[in-house]
Amino acid sequence: MKDYQLAWRNLWRNKRRTLITAASVFFAVFFALVMRSFQLGTYEKMYRDVIESYSGYLQLQHVDYMDESNLDNSFIIDSSVINRIENDQNVTAVIPKLESFALAAAGSRTQAVMVIGMDPEKEVKGLNIRNRLVRYRLTPEAVESLKAETLPGRTGKMLDLFVNESFTDEAGLISILGIDRSDTLEVLPLFRKHAIFENSYLTAADSGFVVIGNGLSEYLHAGVGDTLVLMGQGYHGVSAAGLYVVKGIVSMPQPEINNRFVYLTLNDAQHLYAAPGMVTSAIISVWETDDDALLMTRDRLGHVSGDALAIRTWKEMNALLLNQMEADNIGGAIMIGILYLVIAFGVFGTVLMMMAERRREFGMLVAIGMQKGKLAKVVSMEMLLIGLLGVAAGVAGSLPIVFLGYAKPLRFTGEMAKMYEDYGFEPVMPMLLPDTYYLWQVVIVLLILFIAIAFSVRKVFKMNVINALRA
Repeated sequence: MKDYQLAWRNLWRNKRRTLITAASVFFAVFFALVMRSFQLGTYEKMYRDVIESYSGYLQLQHVDYMDESNLDNSFIIDSSVINRIENDQNVTAVIPKLESFALAAAGSRTQAVMVIGMDPEKEVKGLNIRNRLVRYRLTPEAVESLKAETLPGRTGKMLDLFVNESFTDEAGLISILGIDRSDTLEVLPLFRKHAIFENSYLTAADSGFVVIGNGLSEYLHAGVGDTLVLMGQGYHGVSAAGLYVVKGIVSMPQPEINNRFVYLTLNDAQHLYAAPGMVTSAIISVWETDDDALLMTRDRLGHVSGDALAIRTWKEMNALLLNQMEADNIGGAIMIGILYLVIAFGVFGTVLMMMAERRREFGMLVAIGMQKGKLAKVVSMEMLLIGLLGVAAGVAGSLPIVFLGYAKPLRFTGEMAKMYEDYGFEPVMPMLLPDTYYLWQVVIVLLILFIAIAFSVRKVFKMNVINALRA
């Protein structure tokens, strides 16, 4: 009989011991993969929120703009440069942008804001601000009107918790308020009646209109139709001032942006800052967004931009965010390390139990002529098979959860959702599809197993046959 056949049969001589050991490995792999998928999925969502609502994946900038982000480092972008960039196989559009700062005032309230000027029609291919327009707002009046209607008990209780909250779509409204799917046909018409928010978006022909962030709207008490005063410093130090009518309100995913966001047409922004024809950057919208594709695209476009301009990736433009996520990532890795440490003790405890239980058996095998090397080989194969069984079960068990968590992210409702909203995060925990992190978790578990195997082999070779037979 071959060694691996003997090892496999030995496993099922004591099914309980085998299943306990395999189960410890299974739980290590399963929980590590699920936890890591949640963690990395959350990071990816945070990155995507920042990228898709503000910076884009690639930007064309003046070479000095990264160090000194002001209007003095703006430039005139030539249409021929735009055409050459758009001809790249990975580029979908080039969206020129003029960005600066100003002091916004409405009534007696003021706030420092970030002013962004873009073409509303081209912008859809980049940041897609149009889809972030507020559709529903639970004003105190709307809440009182909804309470007067017949609502399911849970939904009625949630209204007080989310007074003055805004929602960009019905899916978010249903999820955060915990509306049961079976009640949507009855409840949603009531929200459309009492909580609908009249909102509109900019067009390329608009002049004198702005779209502002929901947080800024609440702070300034500025709604649709109100007048916003913008005052700042224009190109080469000239004064910049203008009156604009609020045409729309958007809910941006990042609180820093949502509380300071003012968006107007590119022509209006150039007129406000006395910078005709100039832009501070151009967002390059791309098909493939993974790191390798972005770097290859940047390298291909490098000769197109010229010496005075540079193409930056989102990682270069969001270095602070990356550092914060990296620090949090280390904390998550430590938690998983603690999990593996606990599981490692469990594996070694099981190995010690197995070696103690089979001591007499091992002594008998050696006494009748079996070489210690062959015995160590069979025991190693047993441990390896148990480990592979646990790893395979852990991977197989985690895959359905990870795919489901990616397709239907975990959404919090009620007080948990409110807490997320207060911290400026969408109350969603998505999961990341299987990637290299799957391989690393398996490698770590196998390393623990190899250490356990080495311990078992050492015990076999140091075994005293006479004492083992007396056990």
